[in-house]
Amino acid sequence: MSITSTPTSNDACLSIVHSLMCHRQGGESESFAKRAIESLVKKLKEKKDELDSLITAITTNGAHPSKCVTIQRTLDGRLQVAGRKGFPHVVYARLWRWPDLHKNELKHVKYCQYAFDLKCDNVCVNPYHYERVVSPGIDLSGLTLSSSGPLLVKDEYDYDNQPSHSSSENHLPTIQHPPSRPGPQETFNSPALLPPSEGSSSASTSAFSTISAGPSSKSRNSVSTFWPVTNEIAFQPPISNHPAPEYWCSIAYFEMDVQVGETFKVPSTCPIVTVDGYVDPSGGDRFCLGQLSNVHRTENIERARLHIGKGVQLECKGEGDVWVRCLSDHAVFVQSYYLDREAGRAPGDAVHKIYPSAYIKVFDLRQCHRQMQQQAATAQAAAAAQAAAVAGNIPGPGSVGGIAPAISLSAAAGIGVDDLRRLCILRMSFVKGWGPDYPRQSIKETPCWIEIHLHRALQLLDEVLHTMPIADPQPLD
Repeated sequence: MSITSTPTSNDACLSIVHSLMCHRQGGESESFAKRAIESLVKKLKEKKDELDSLITAITTNGAHPSKCVTIQRTLDGRLQVAGRKGFPHVVYARLWRWPDLHKNELKHVKYCQYAFDLKCDNVCVNPYHYERVVSPGIDLSGLTLSSSGPLLVKDEYDYDNQPSHSSSENHLPTIQHPPSRPGPQETFNSPALLPPSEGSSSASTSAFSTISAGPSSKSRNSVSTFWPVTNEIAFQPPISNHPAPEYWCSIAYFEMDVQVGETFKVPSTCPIVTVDGYVDPSGGDRFCLGQLSNVHRTENIERARLHIGKGVQLECKGEGDVWVRCLSDHAVFVQSYYLDREAGRAPGDAVHKIYPSAYIKVFDLRQCHRQMQQQAATAQAAAAAQAAAVAGNIPGPGSVGGIAPAISLSAAAGIGVDDLRRLCILRMSFVKGWGPDYPRQSIKETPCWIEIHLHRALQLLDEVLHTMPIADPQPLD
């Protein structure tokens, strides 16, 4: 078998296992995944047609029809791998399709002859012979989790004998974003989750080229590569006529609450930047965290840094929207006001877990611009109403804000420039999460994380503040 070709049932087990390992979703440890796949390949070695069906299904992400892939049913129906027991169809569906799958969420397709529920002597473990169905407490878009039946999540490389941290009744758990791998007939319903598009890195030479491009067929095609859901984005005028900034973002790396190294600026000529854990020199479209030294680095931080690996890819699209692709073998955890809004959560209220191979939108420039305009206008109106109230001129019902309670006026007037700047910032932790599901309550307690300042959004904020100036909140006497 050549390095690039897909194996067949005639190849050595090691070659087949290696190929199938490349398609795992990352929800399980590498050692467990390898043991599970090795076990399955060995059981299928004498059933070459079924092994070929498995290879076809996994390497094409279910794009081609495949036959049942069967193993013998055990007495209790469960499969034991590496000291752990689980239903076989669930084990392999987690490995290759849905890392956060629950055991009661699978329904077999009608043409599967040996589905687990049919109670045959053999059980089909072809992940593409099952569909995921709604389970109480879980939204299959991967965007939200309801409070009834919270899903507890562990850090990606902690598996056994780890204390679990239950969510309190007043907090929803971490919102999960597994990779989306739609079939050829599947439509895209979620604006936040899309599969990686081949060649997207070469489709645009500038982070802002899709906005300034004319209506030629070439520019339309490049935009549709980026935007299979909302092609109308190609025809939207830019939010501002102000020239694009020289750098589309700047990235600061932190260990706990201390910044390590210099802030890395990404030129607008590099719409895609990779942040990884390797020790190569940083520059242009790559920020390597492995070569940054810190004399106060602890053993825990050092251990977490080893798992950054290929890290993440940040991609700027259009005038300033941002997408993230998780290249690491471990999940990353993101603070994103855009994802909060998509999940129906209050800004800054949630932590979003992005699984390996997932490709997800984390920032929308137009939404951010609307939000900063609304907050600035609210703060300005509230400050004016508060000043009038202090002066004894209580506003009437027809004026801005009406007769609002003093506490509401004070809170709205307390919105400062720093509050608006937060709309233009993304934060992302590698490997370790924080929030109600974890022992760490703040991202500043995680071992390695980055803060991304989005320059186009900050540029728009500057324009908003010039047209609608607000004073920084002052303490009341």
